[in-house]
Amino acid sequence: MKAIKFLGAFAIIGVLFAFTVSKSADVVNGYKVGDVATDFSLKNIDGKKVSLKDFKDAKGYIVVFTCNHCPYAKAYEDRIVALDKKYKKQGYPVIAINPNNPEKLKDDSFENMQVRAKEKGFTFPYLLDEGQKIYPQYGATKTPHVYVLQKTAKGNVVKYIGAIDDNYEDEAAVTKKYVEDAVNSLLKGKEVSVKETKAIGCSIKA
Repeated sequence: MKAIKFLGAFAIIGVLFAFTVSKSADVVNGYKVGDVATDFSLKNIDGKKVSLKDFKDAKGYIVVFTCNHCPYAKAYEDRIVALDKKYKKQGYPVIAINPNNPEKLKDDSFENMQVRAKEKGFTFPYLLDEGQKIYPQYGATKTPHVYVLQKTAKGNVVKYIGAIDDNYEDEAAVTKKYVEDAVNSLLKGKEVSVKETKAIGCSIKA
């Protein structure tokens, strides 16, 4: 009888453990291509809250998780500005989000975000993921890490996840512009051919 009770208790613990692992995996994995991304409300460098729904005329969004300190993120700053300048007027604005914990990296503090945005002439919102609640939902792991969303009747559908292009070190040597190709396809009403690539950058600091 005791053996049966023990086995029953063990089975319950096993189920609870499996459920917990499954839930954790969901958080780590984040969105997949085809998922609907939830909106957010995060503080911009001007102190105002910004949400995706604020962009009434947008056809979609280029959501970039990036930061101040990372050399990979710095290497892509001018290219991110160029993406916004090119596609914002076509309905796909850049929305940049700093996912790092400023207590771990003072370079990524809100005040330093304001300084960096001014220095680089950011033309897009640069938001702080306070409490680090949004980047786990997306499943971002690097800076930079890009999610191209398309606004549809059912919500903001994830159409591309990954890197901006295939060469962070030398823009002149880029042969594949993943984000541009994805947005161009969506603007033409076509399916995105390369839906996911490996994001190359610094690990997000929690």
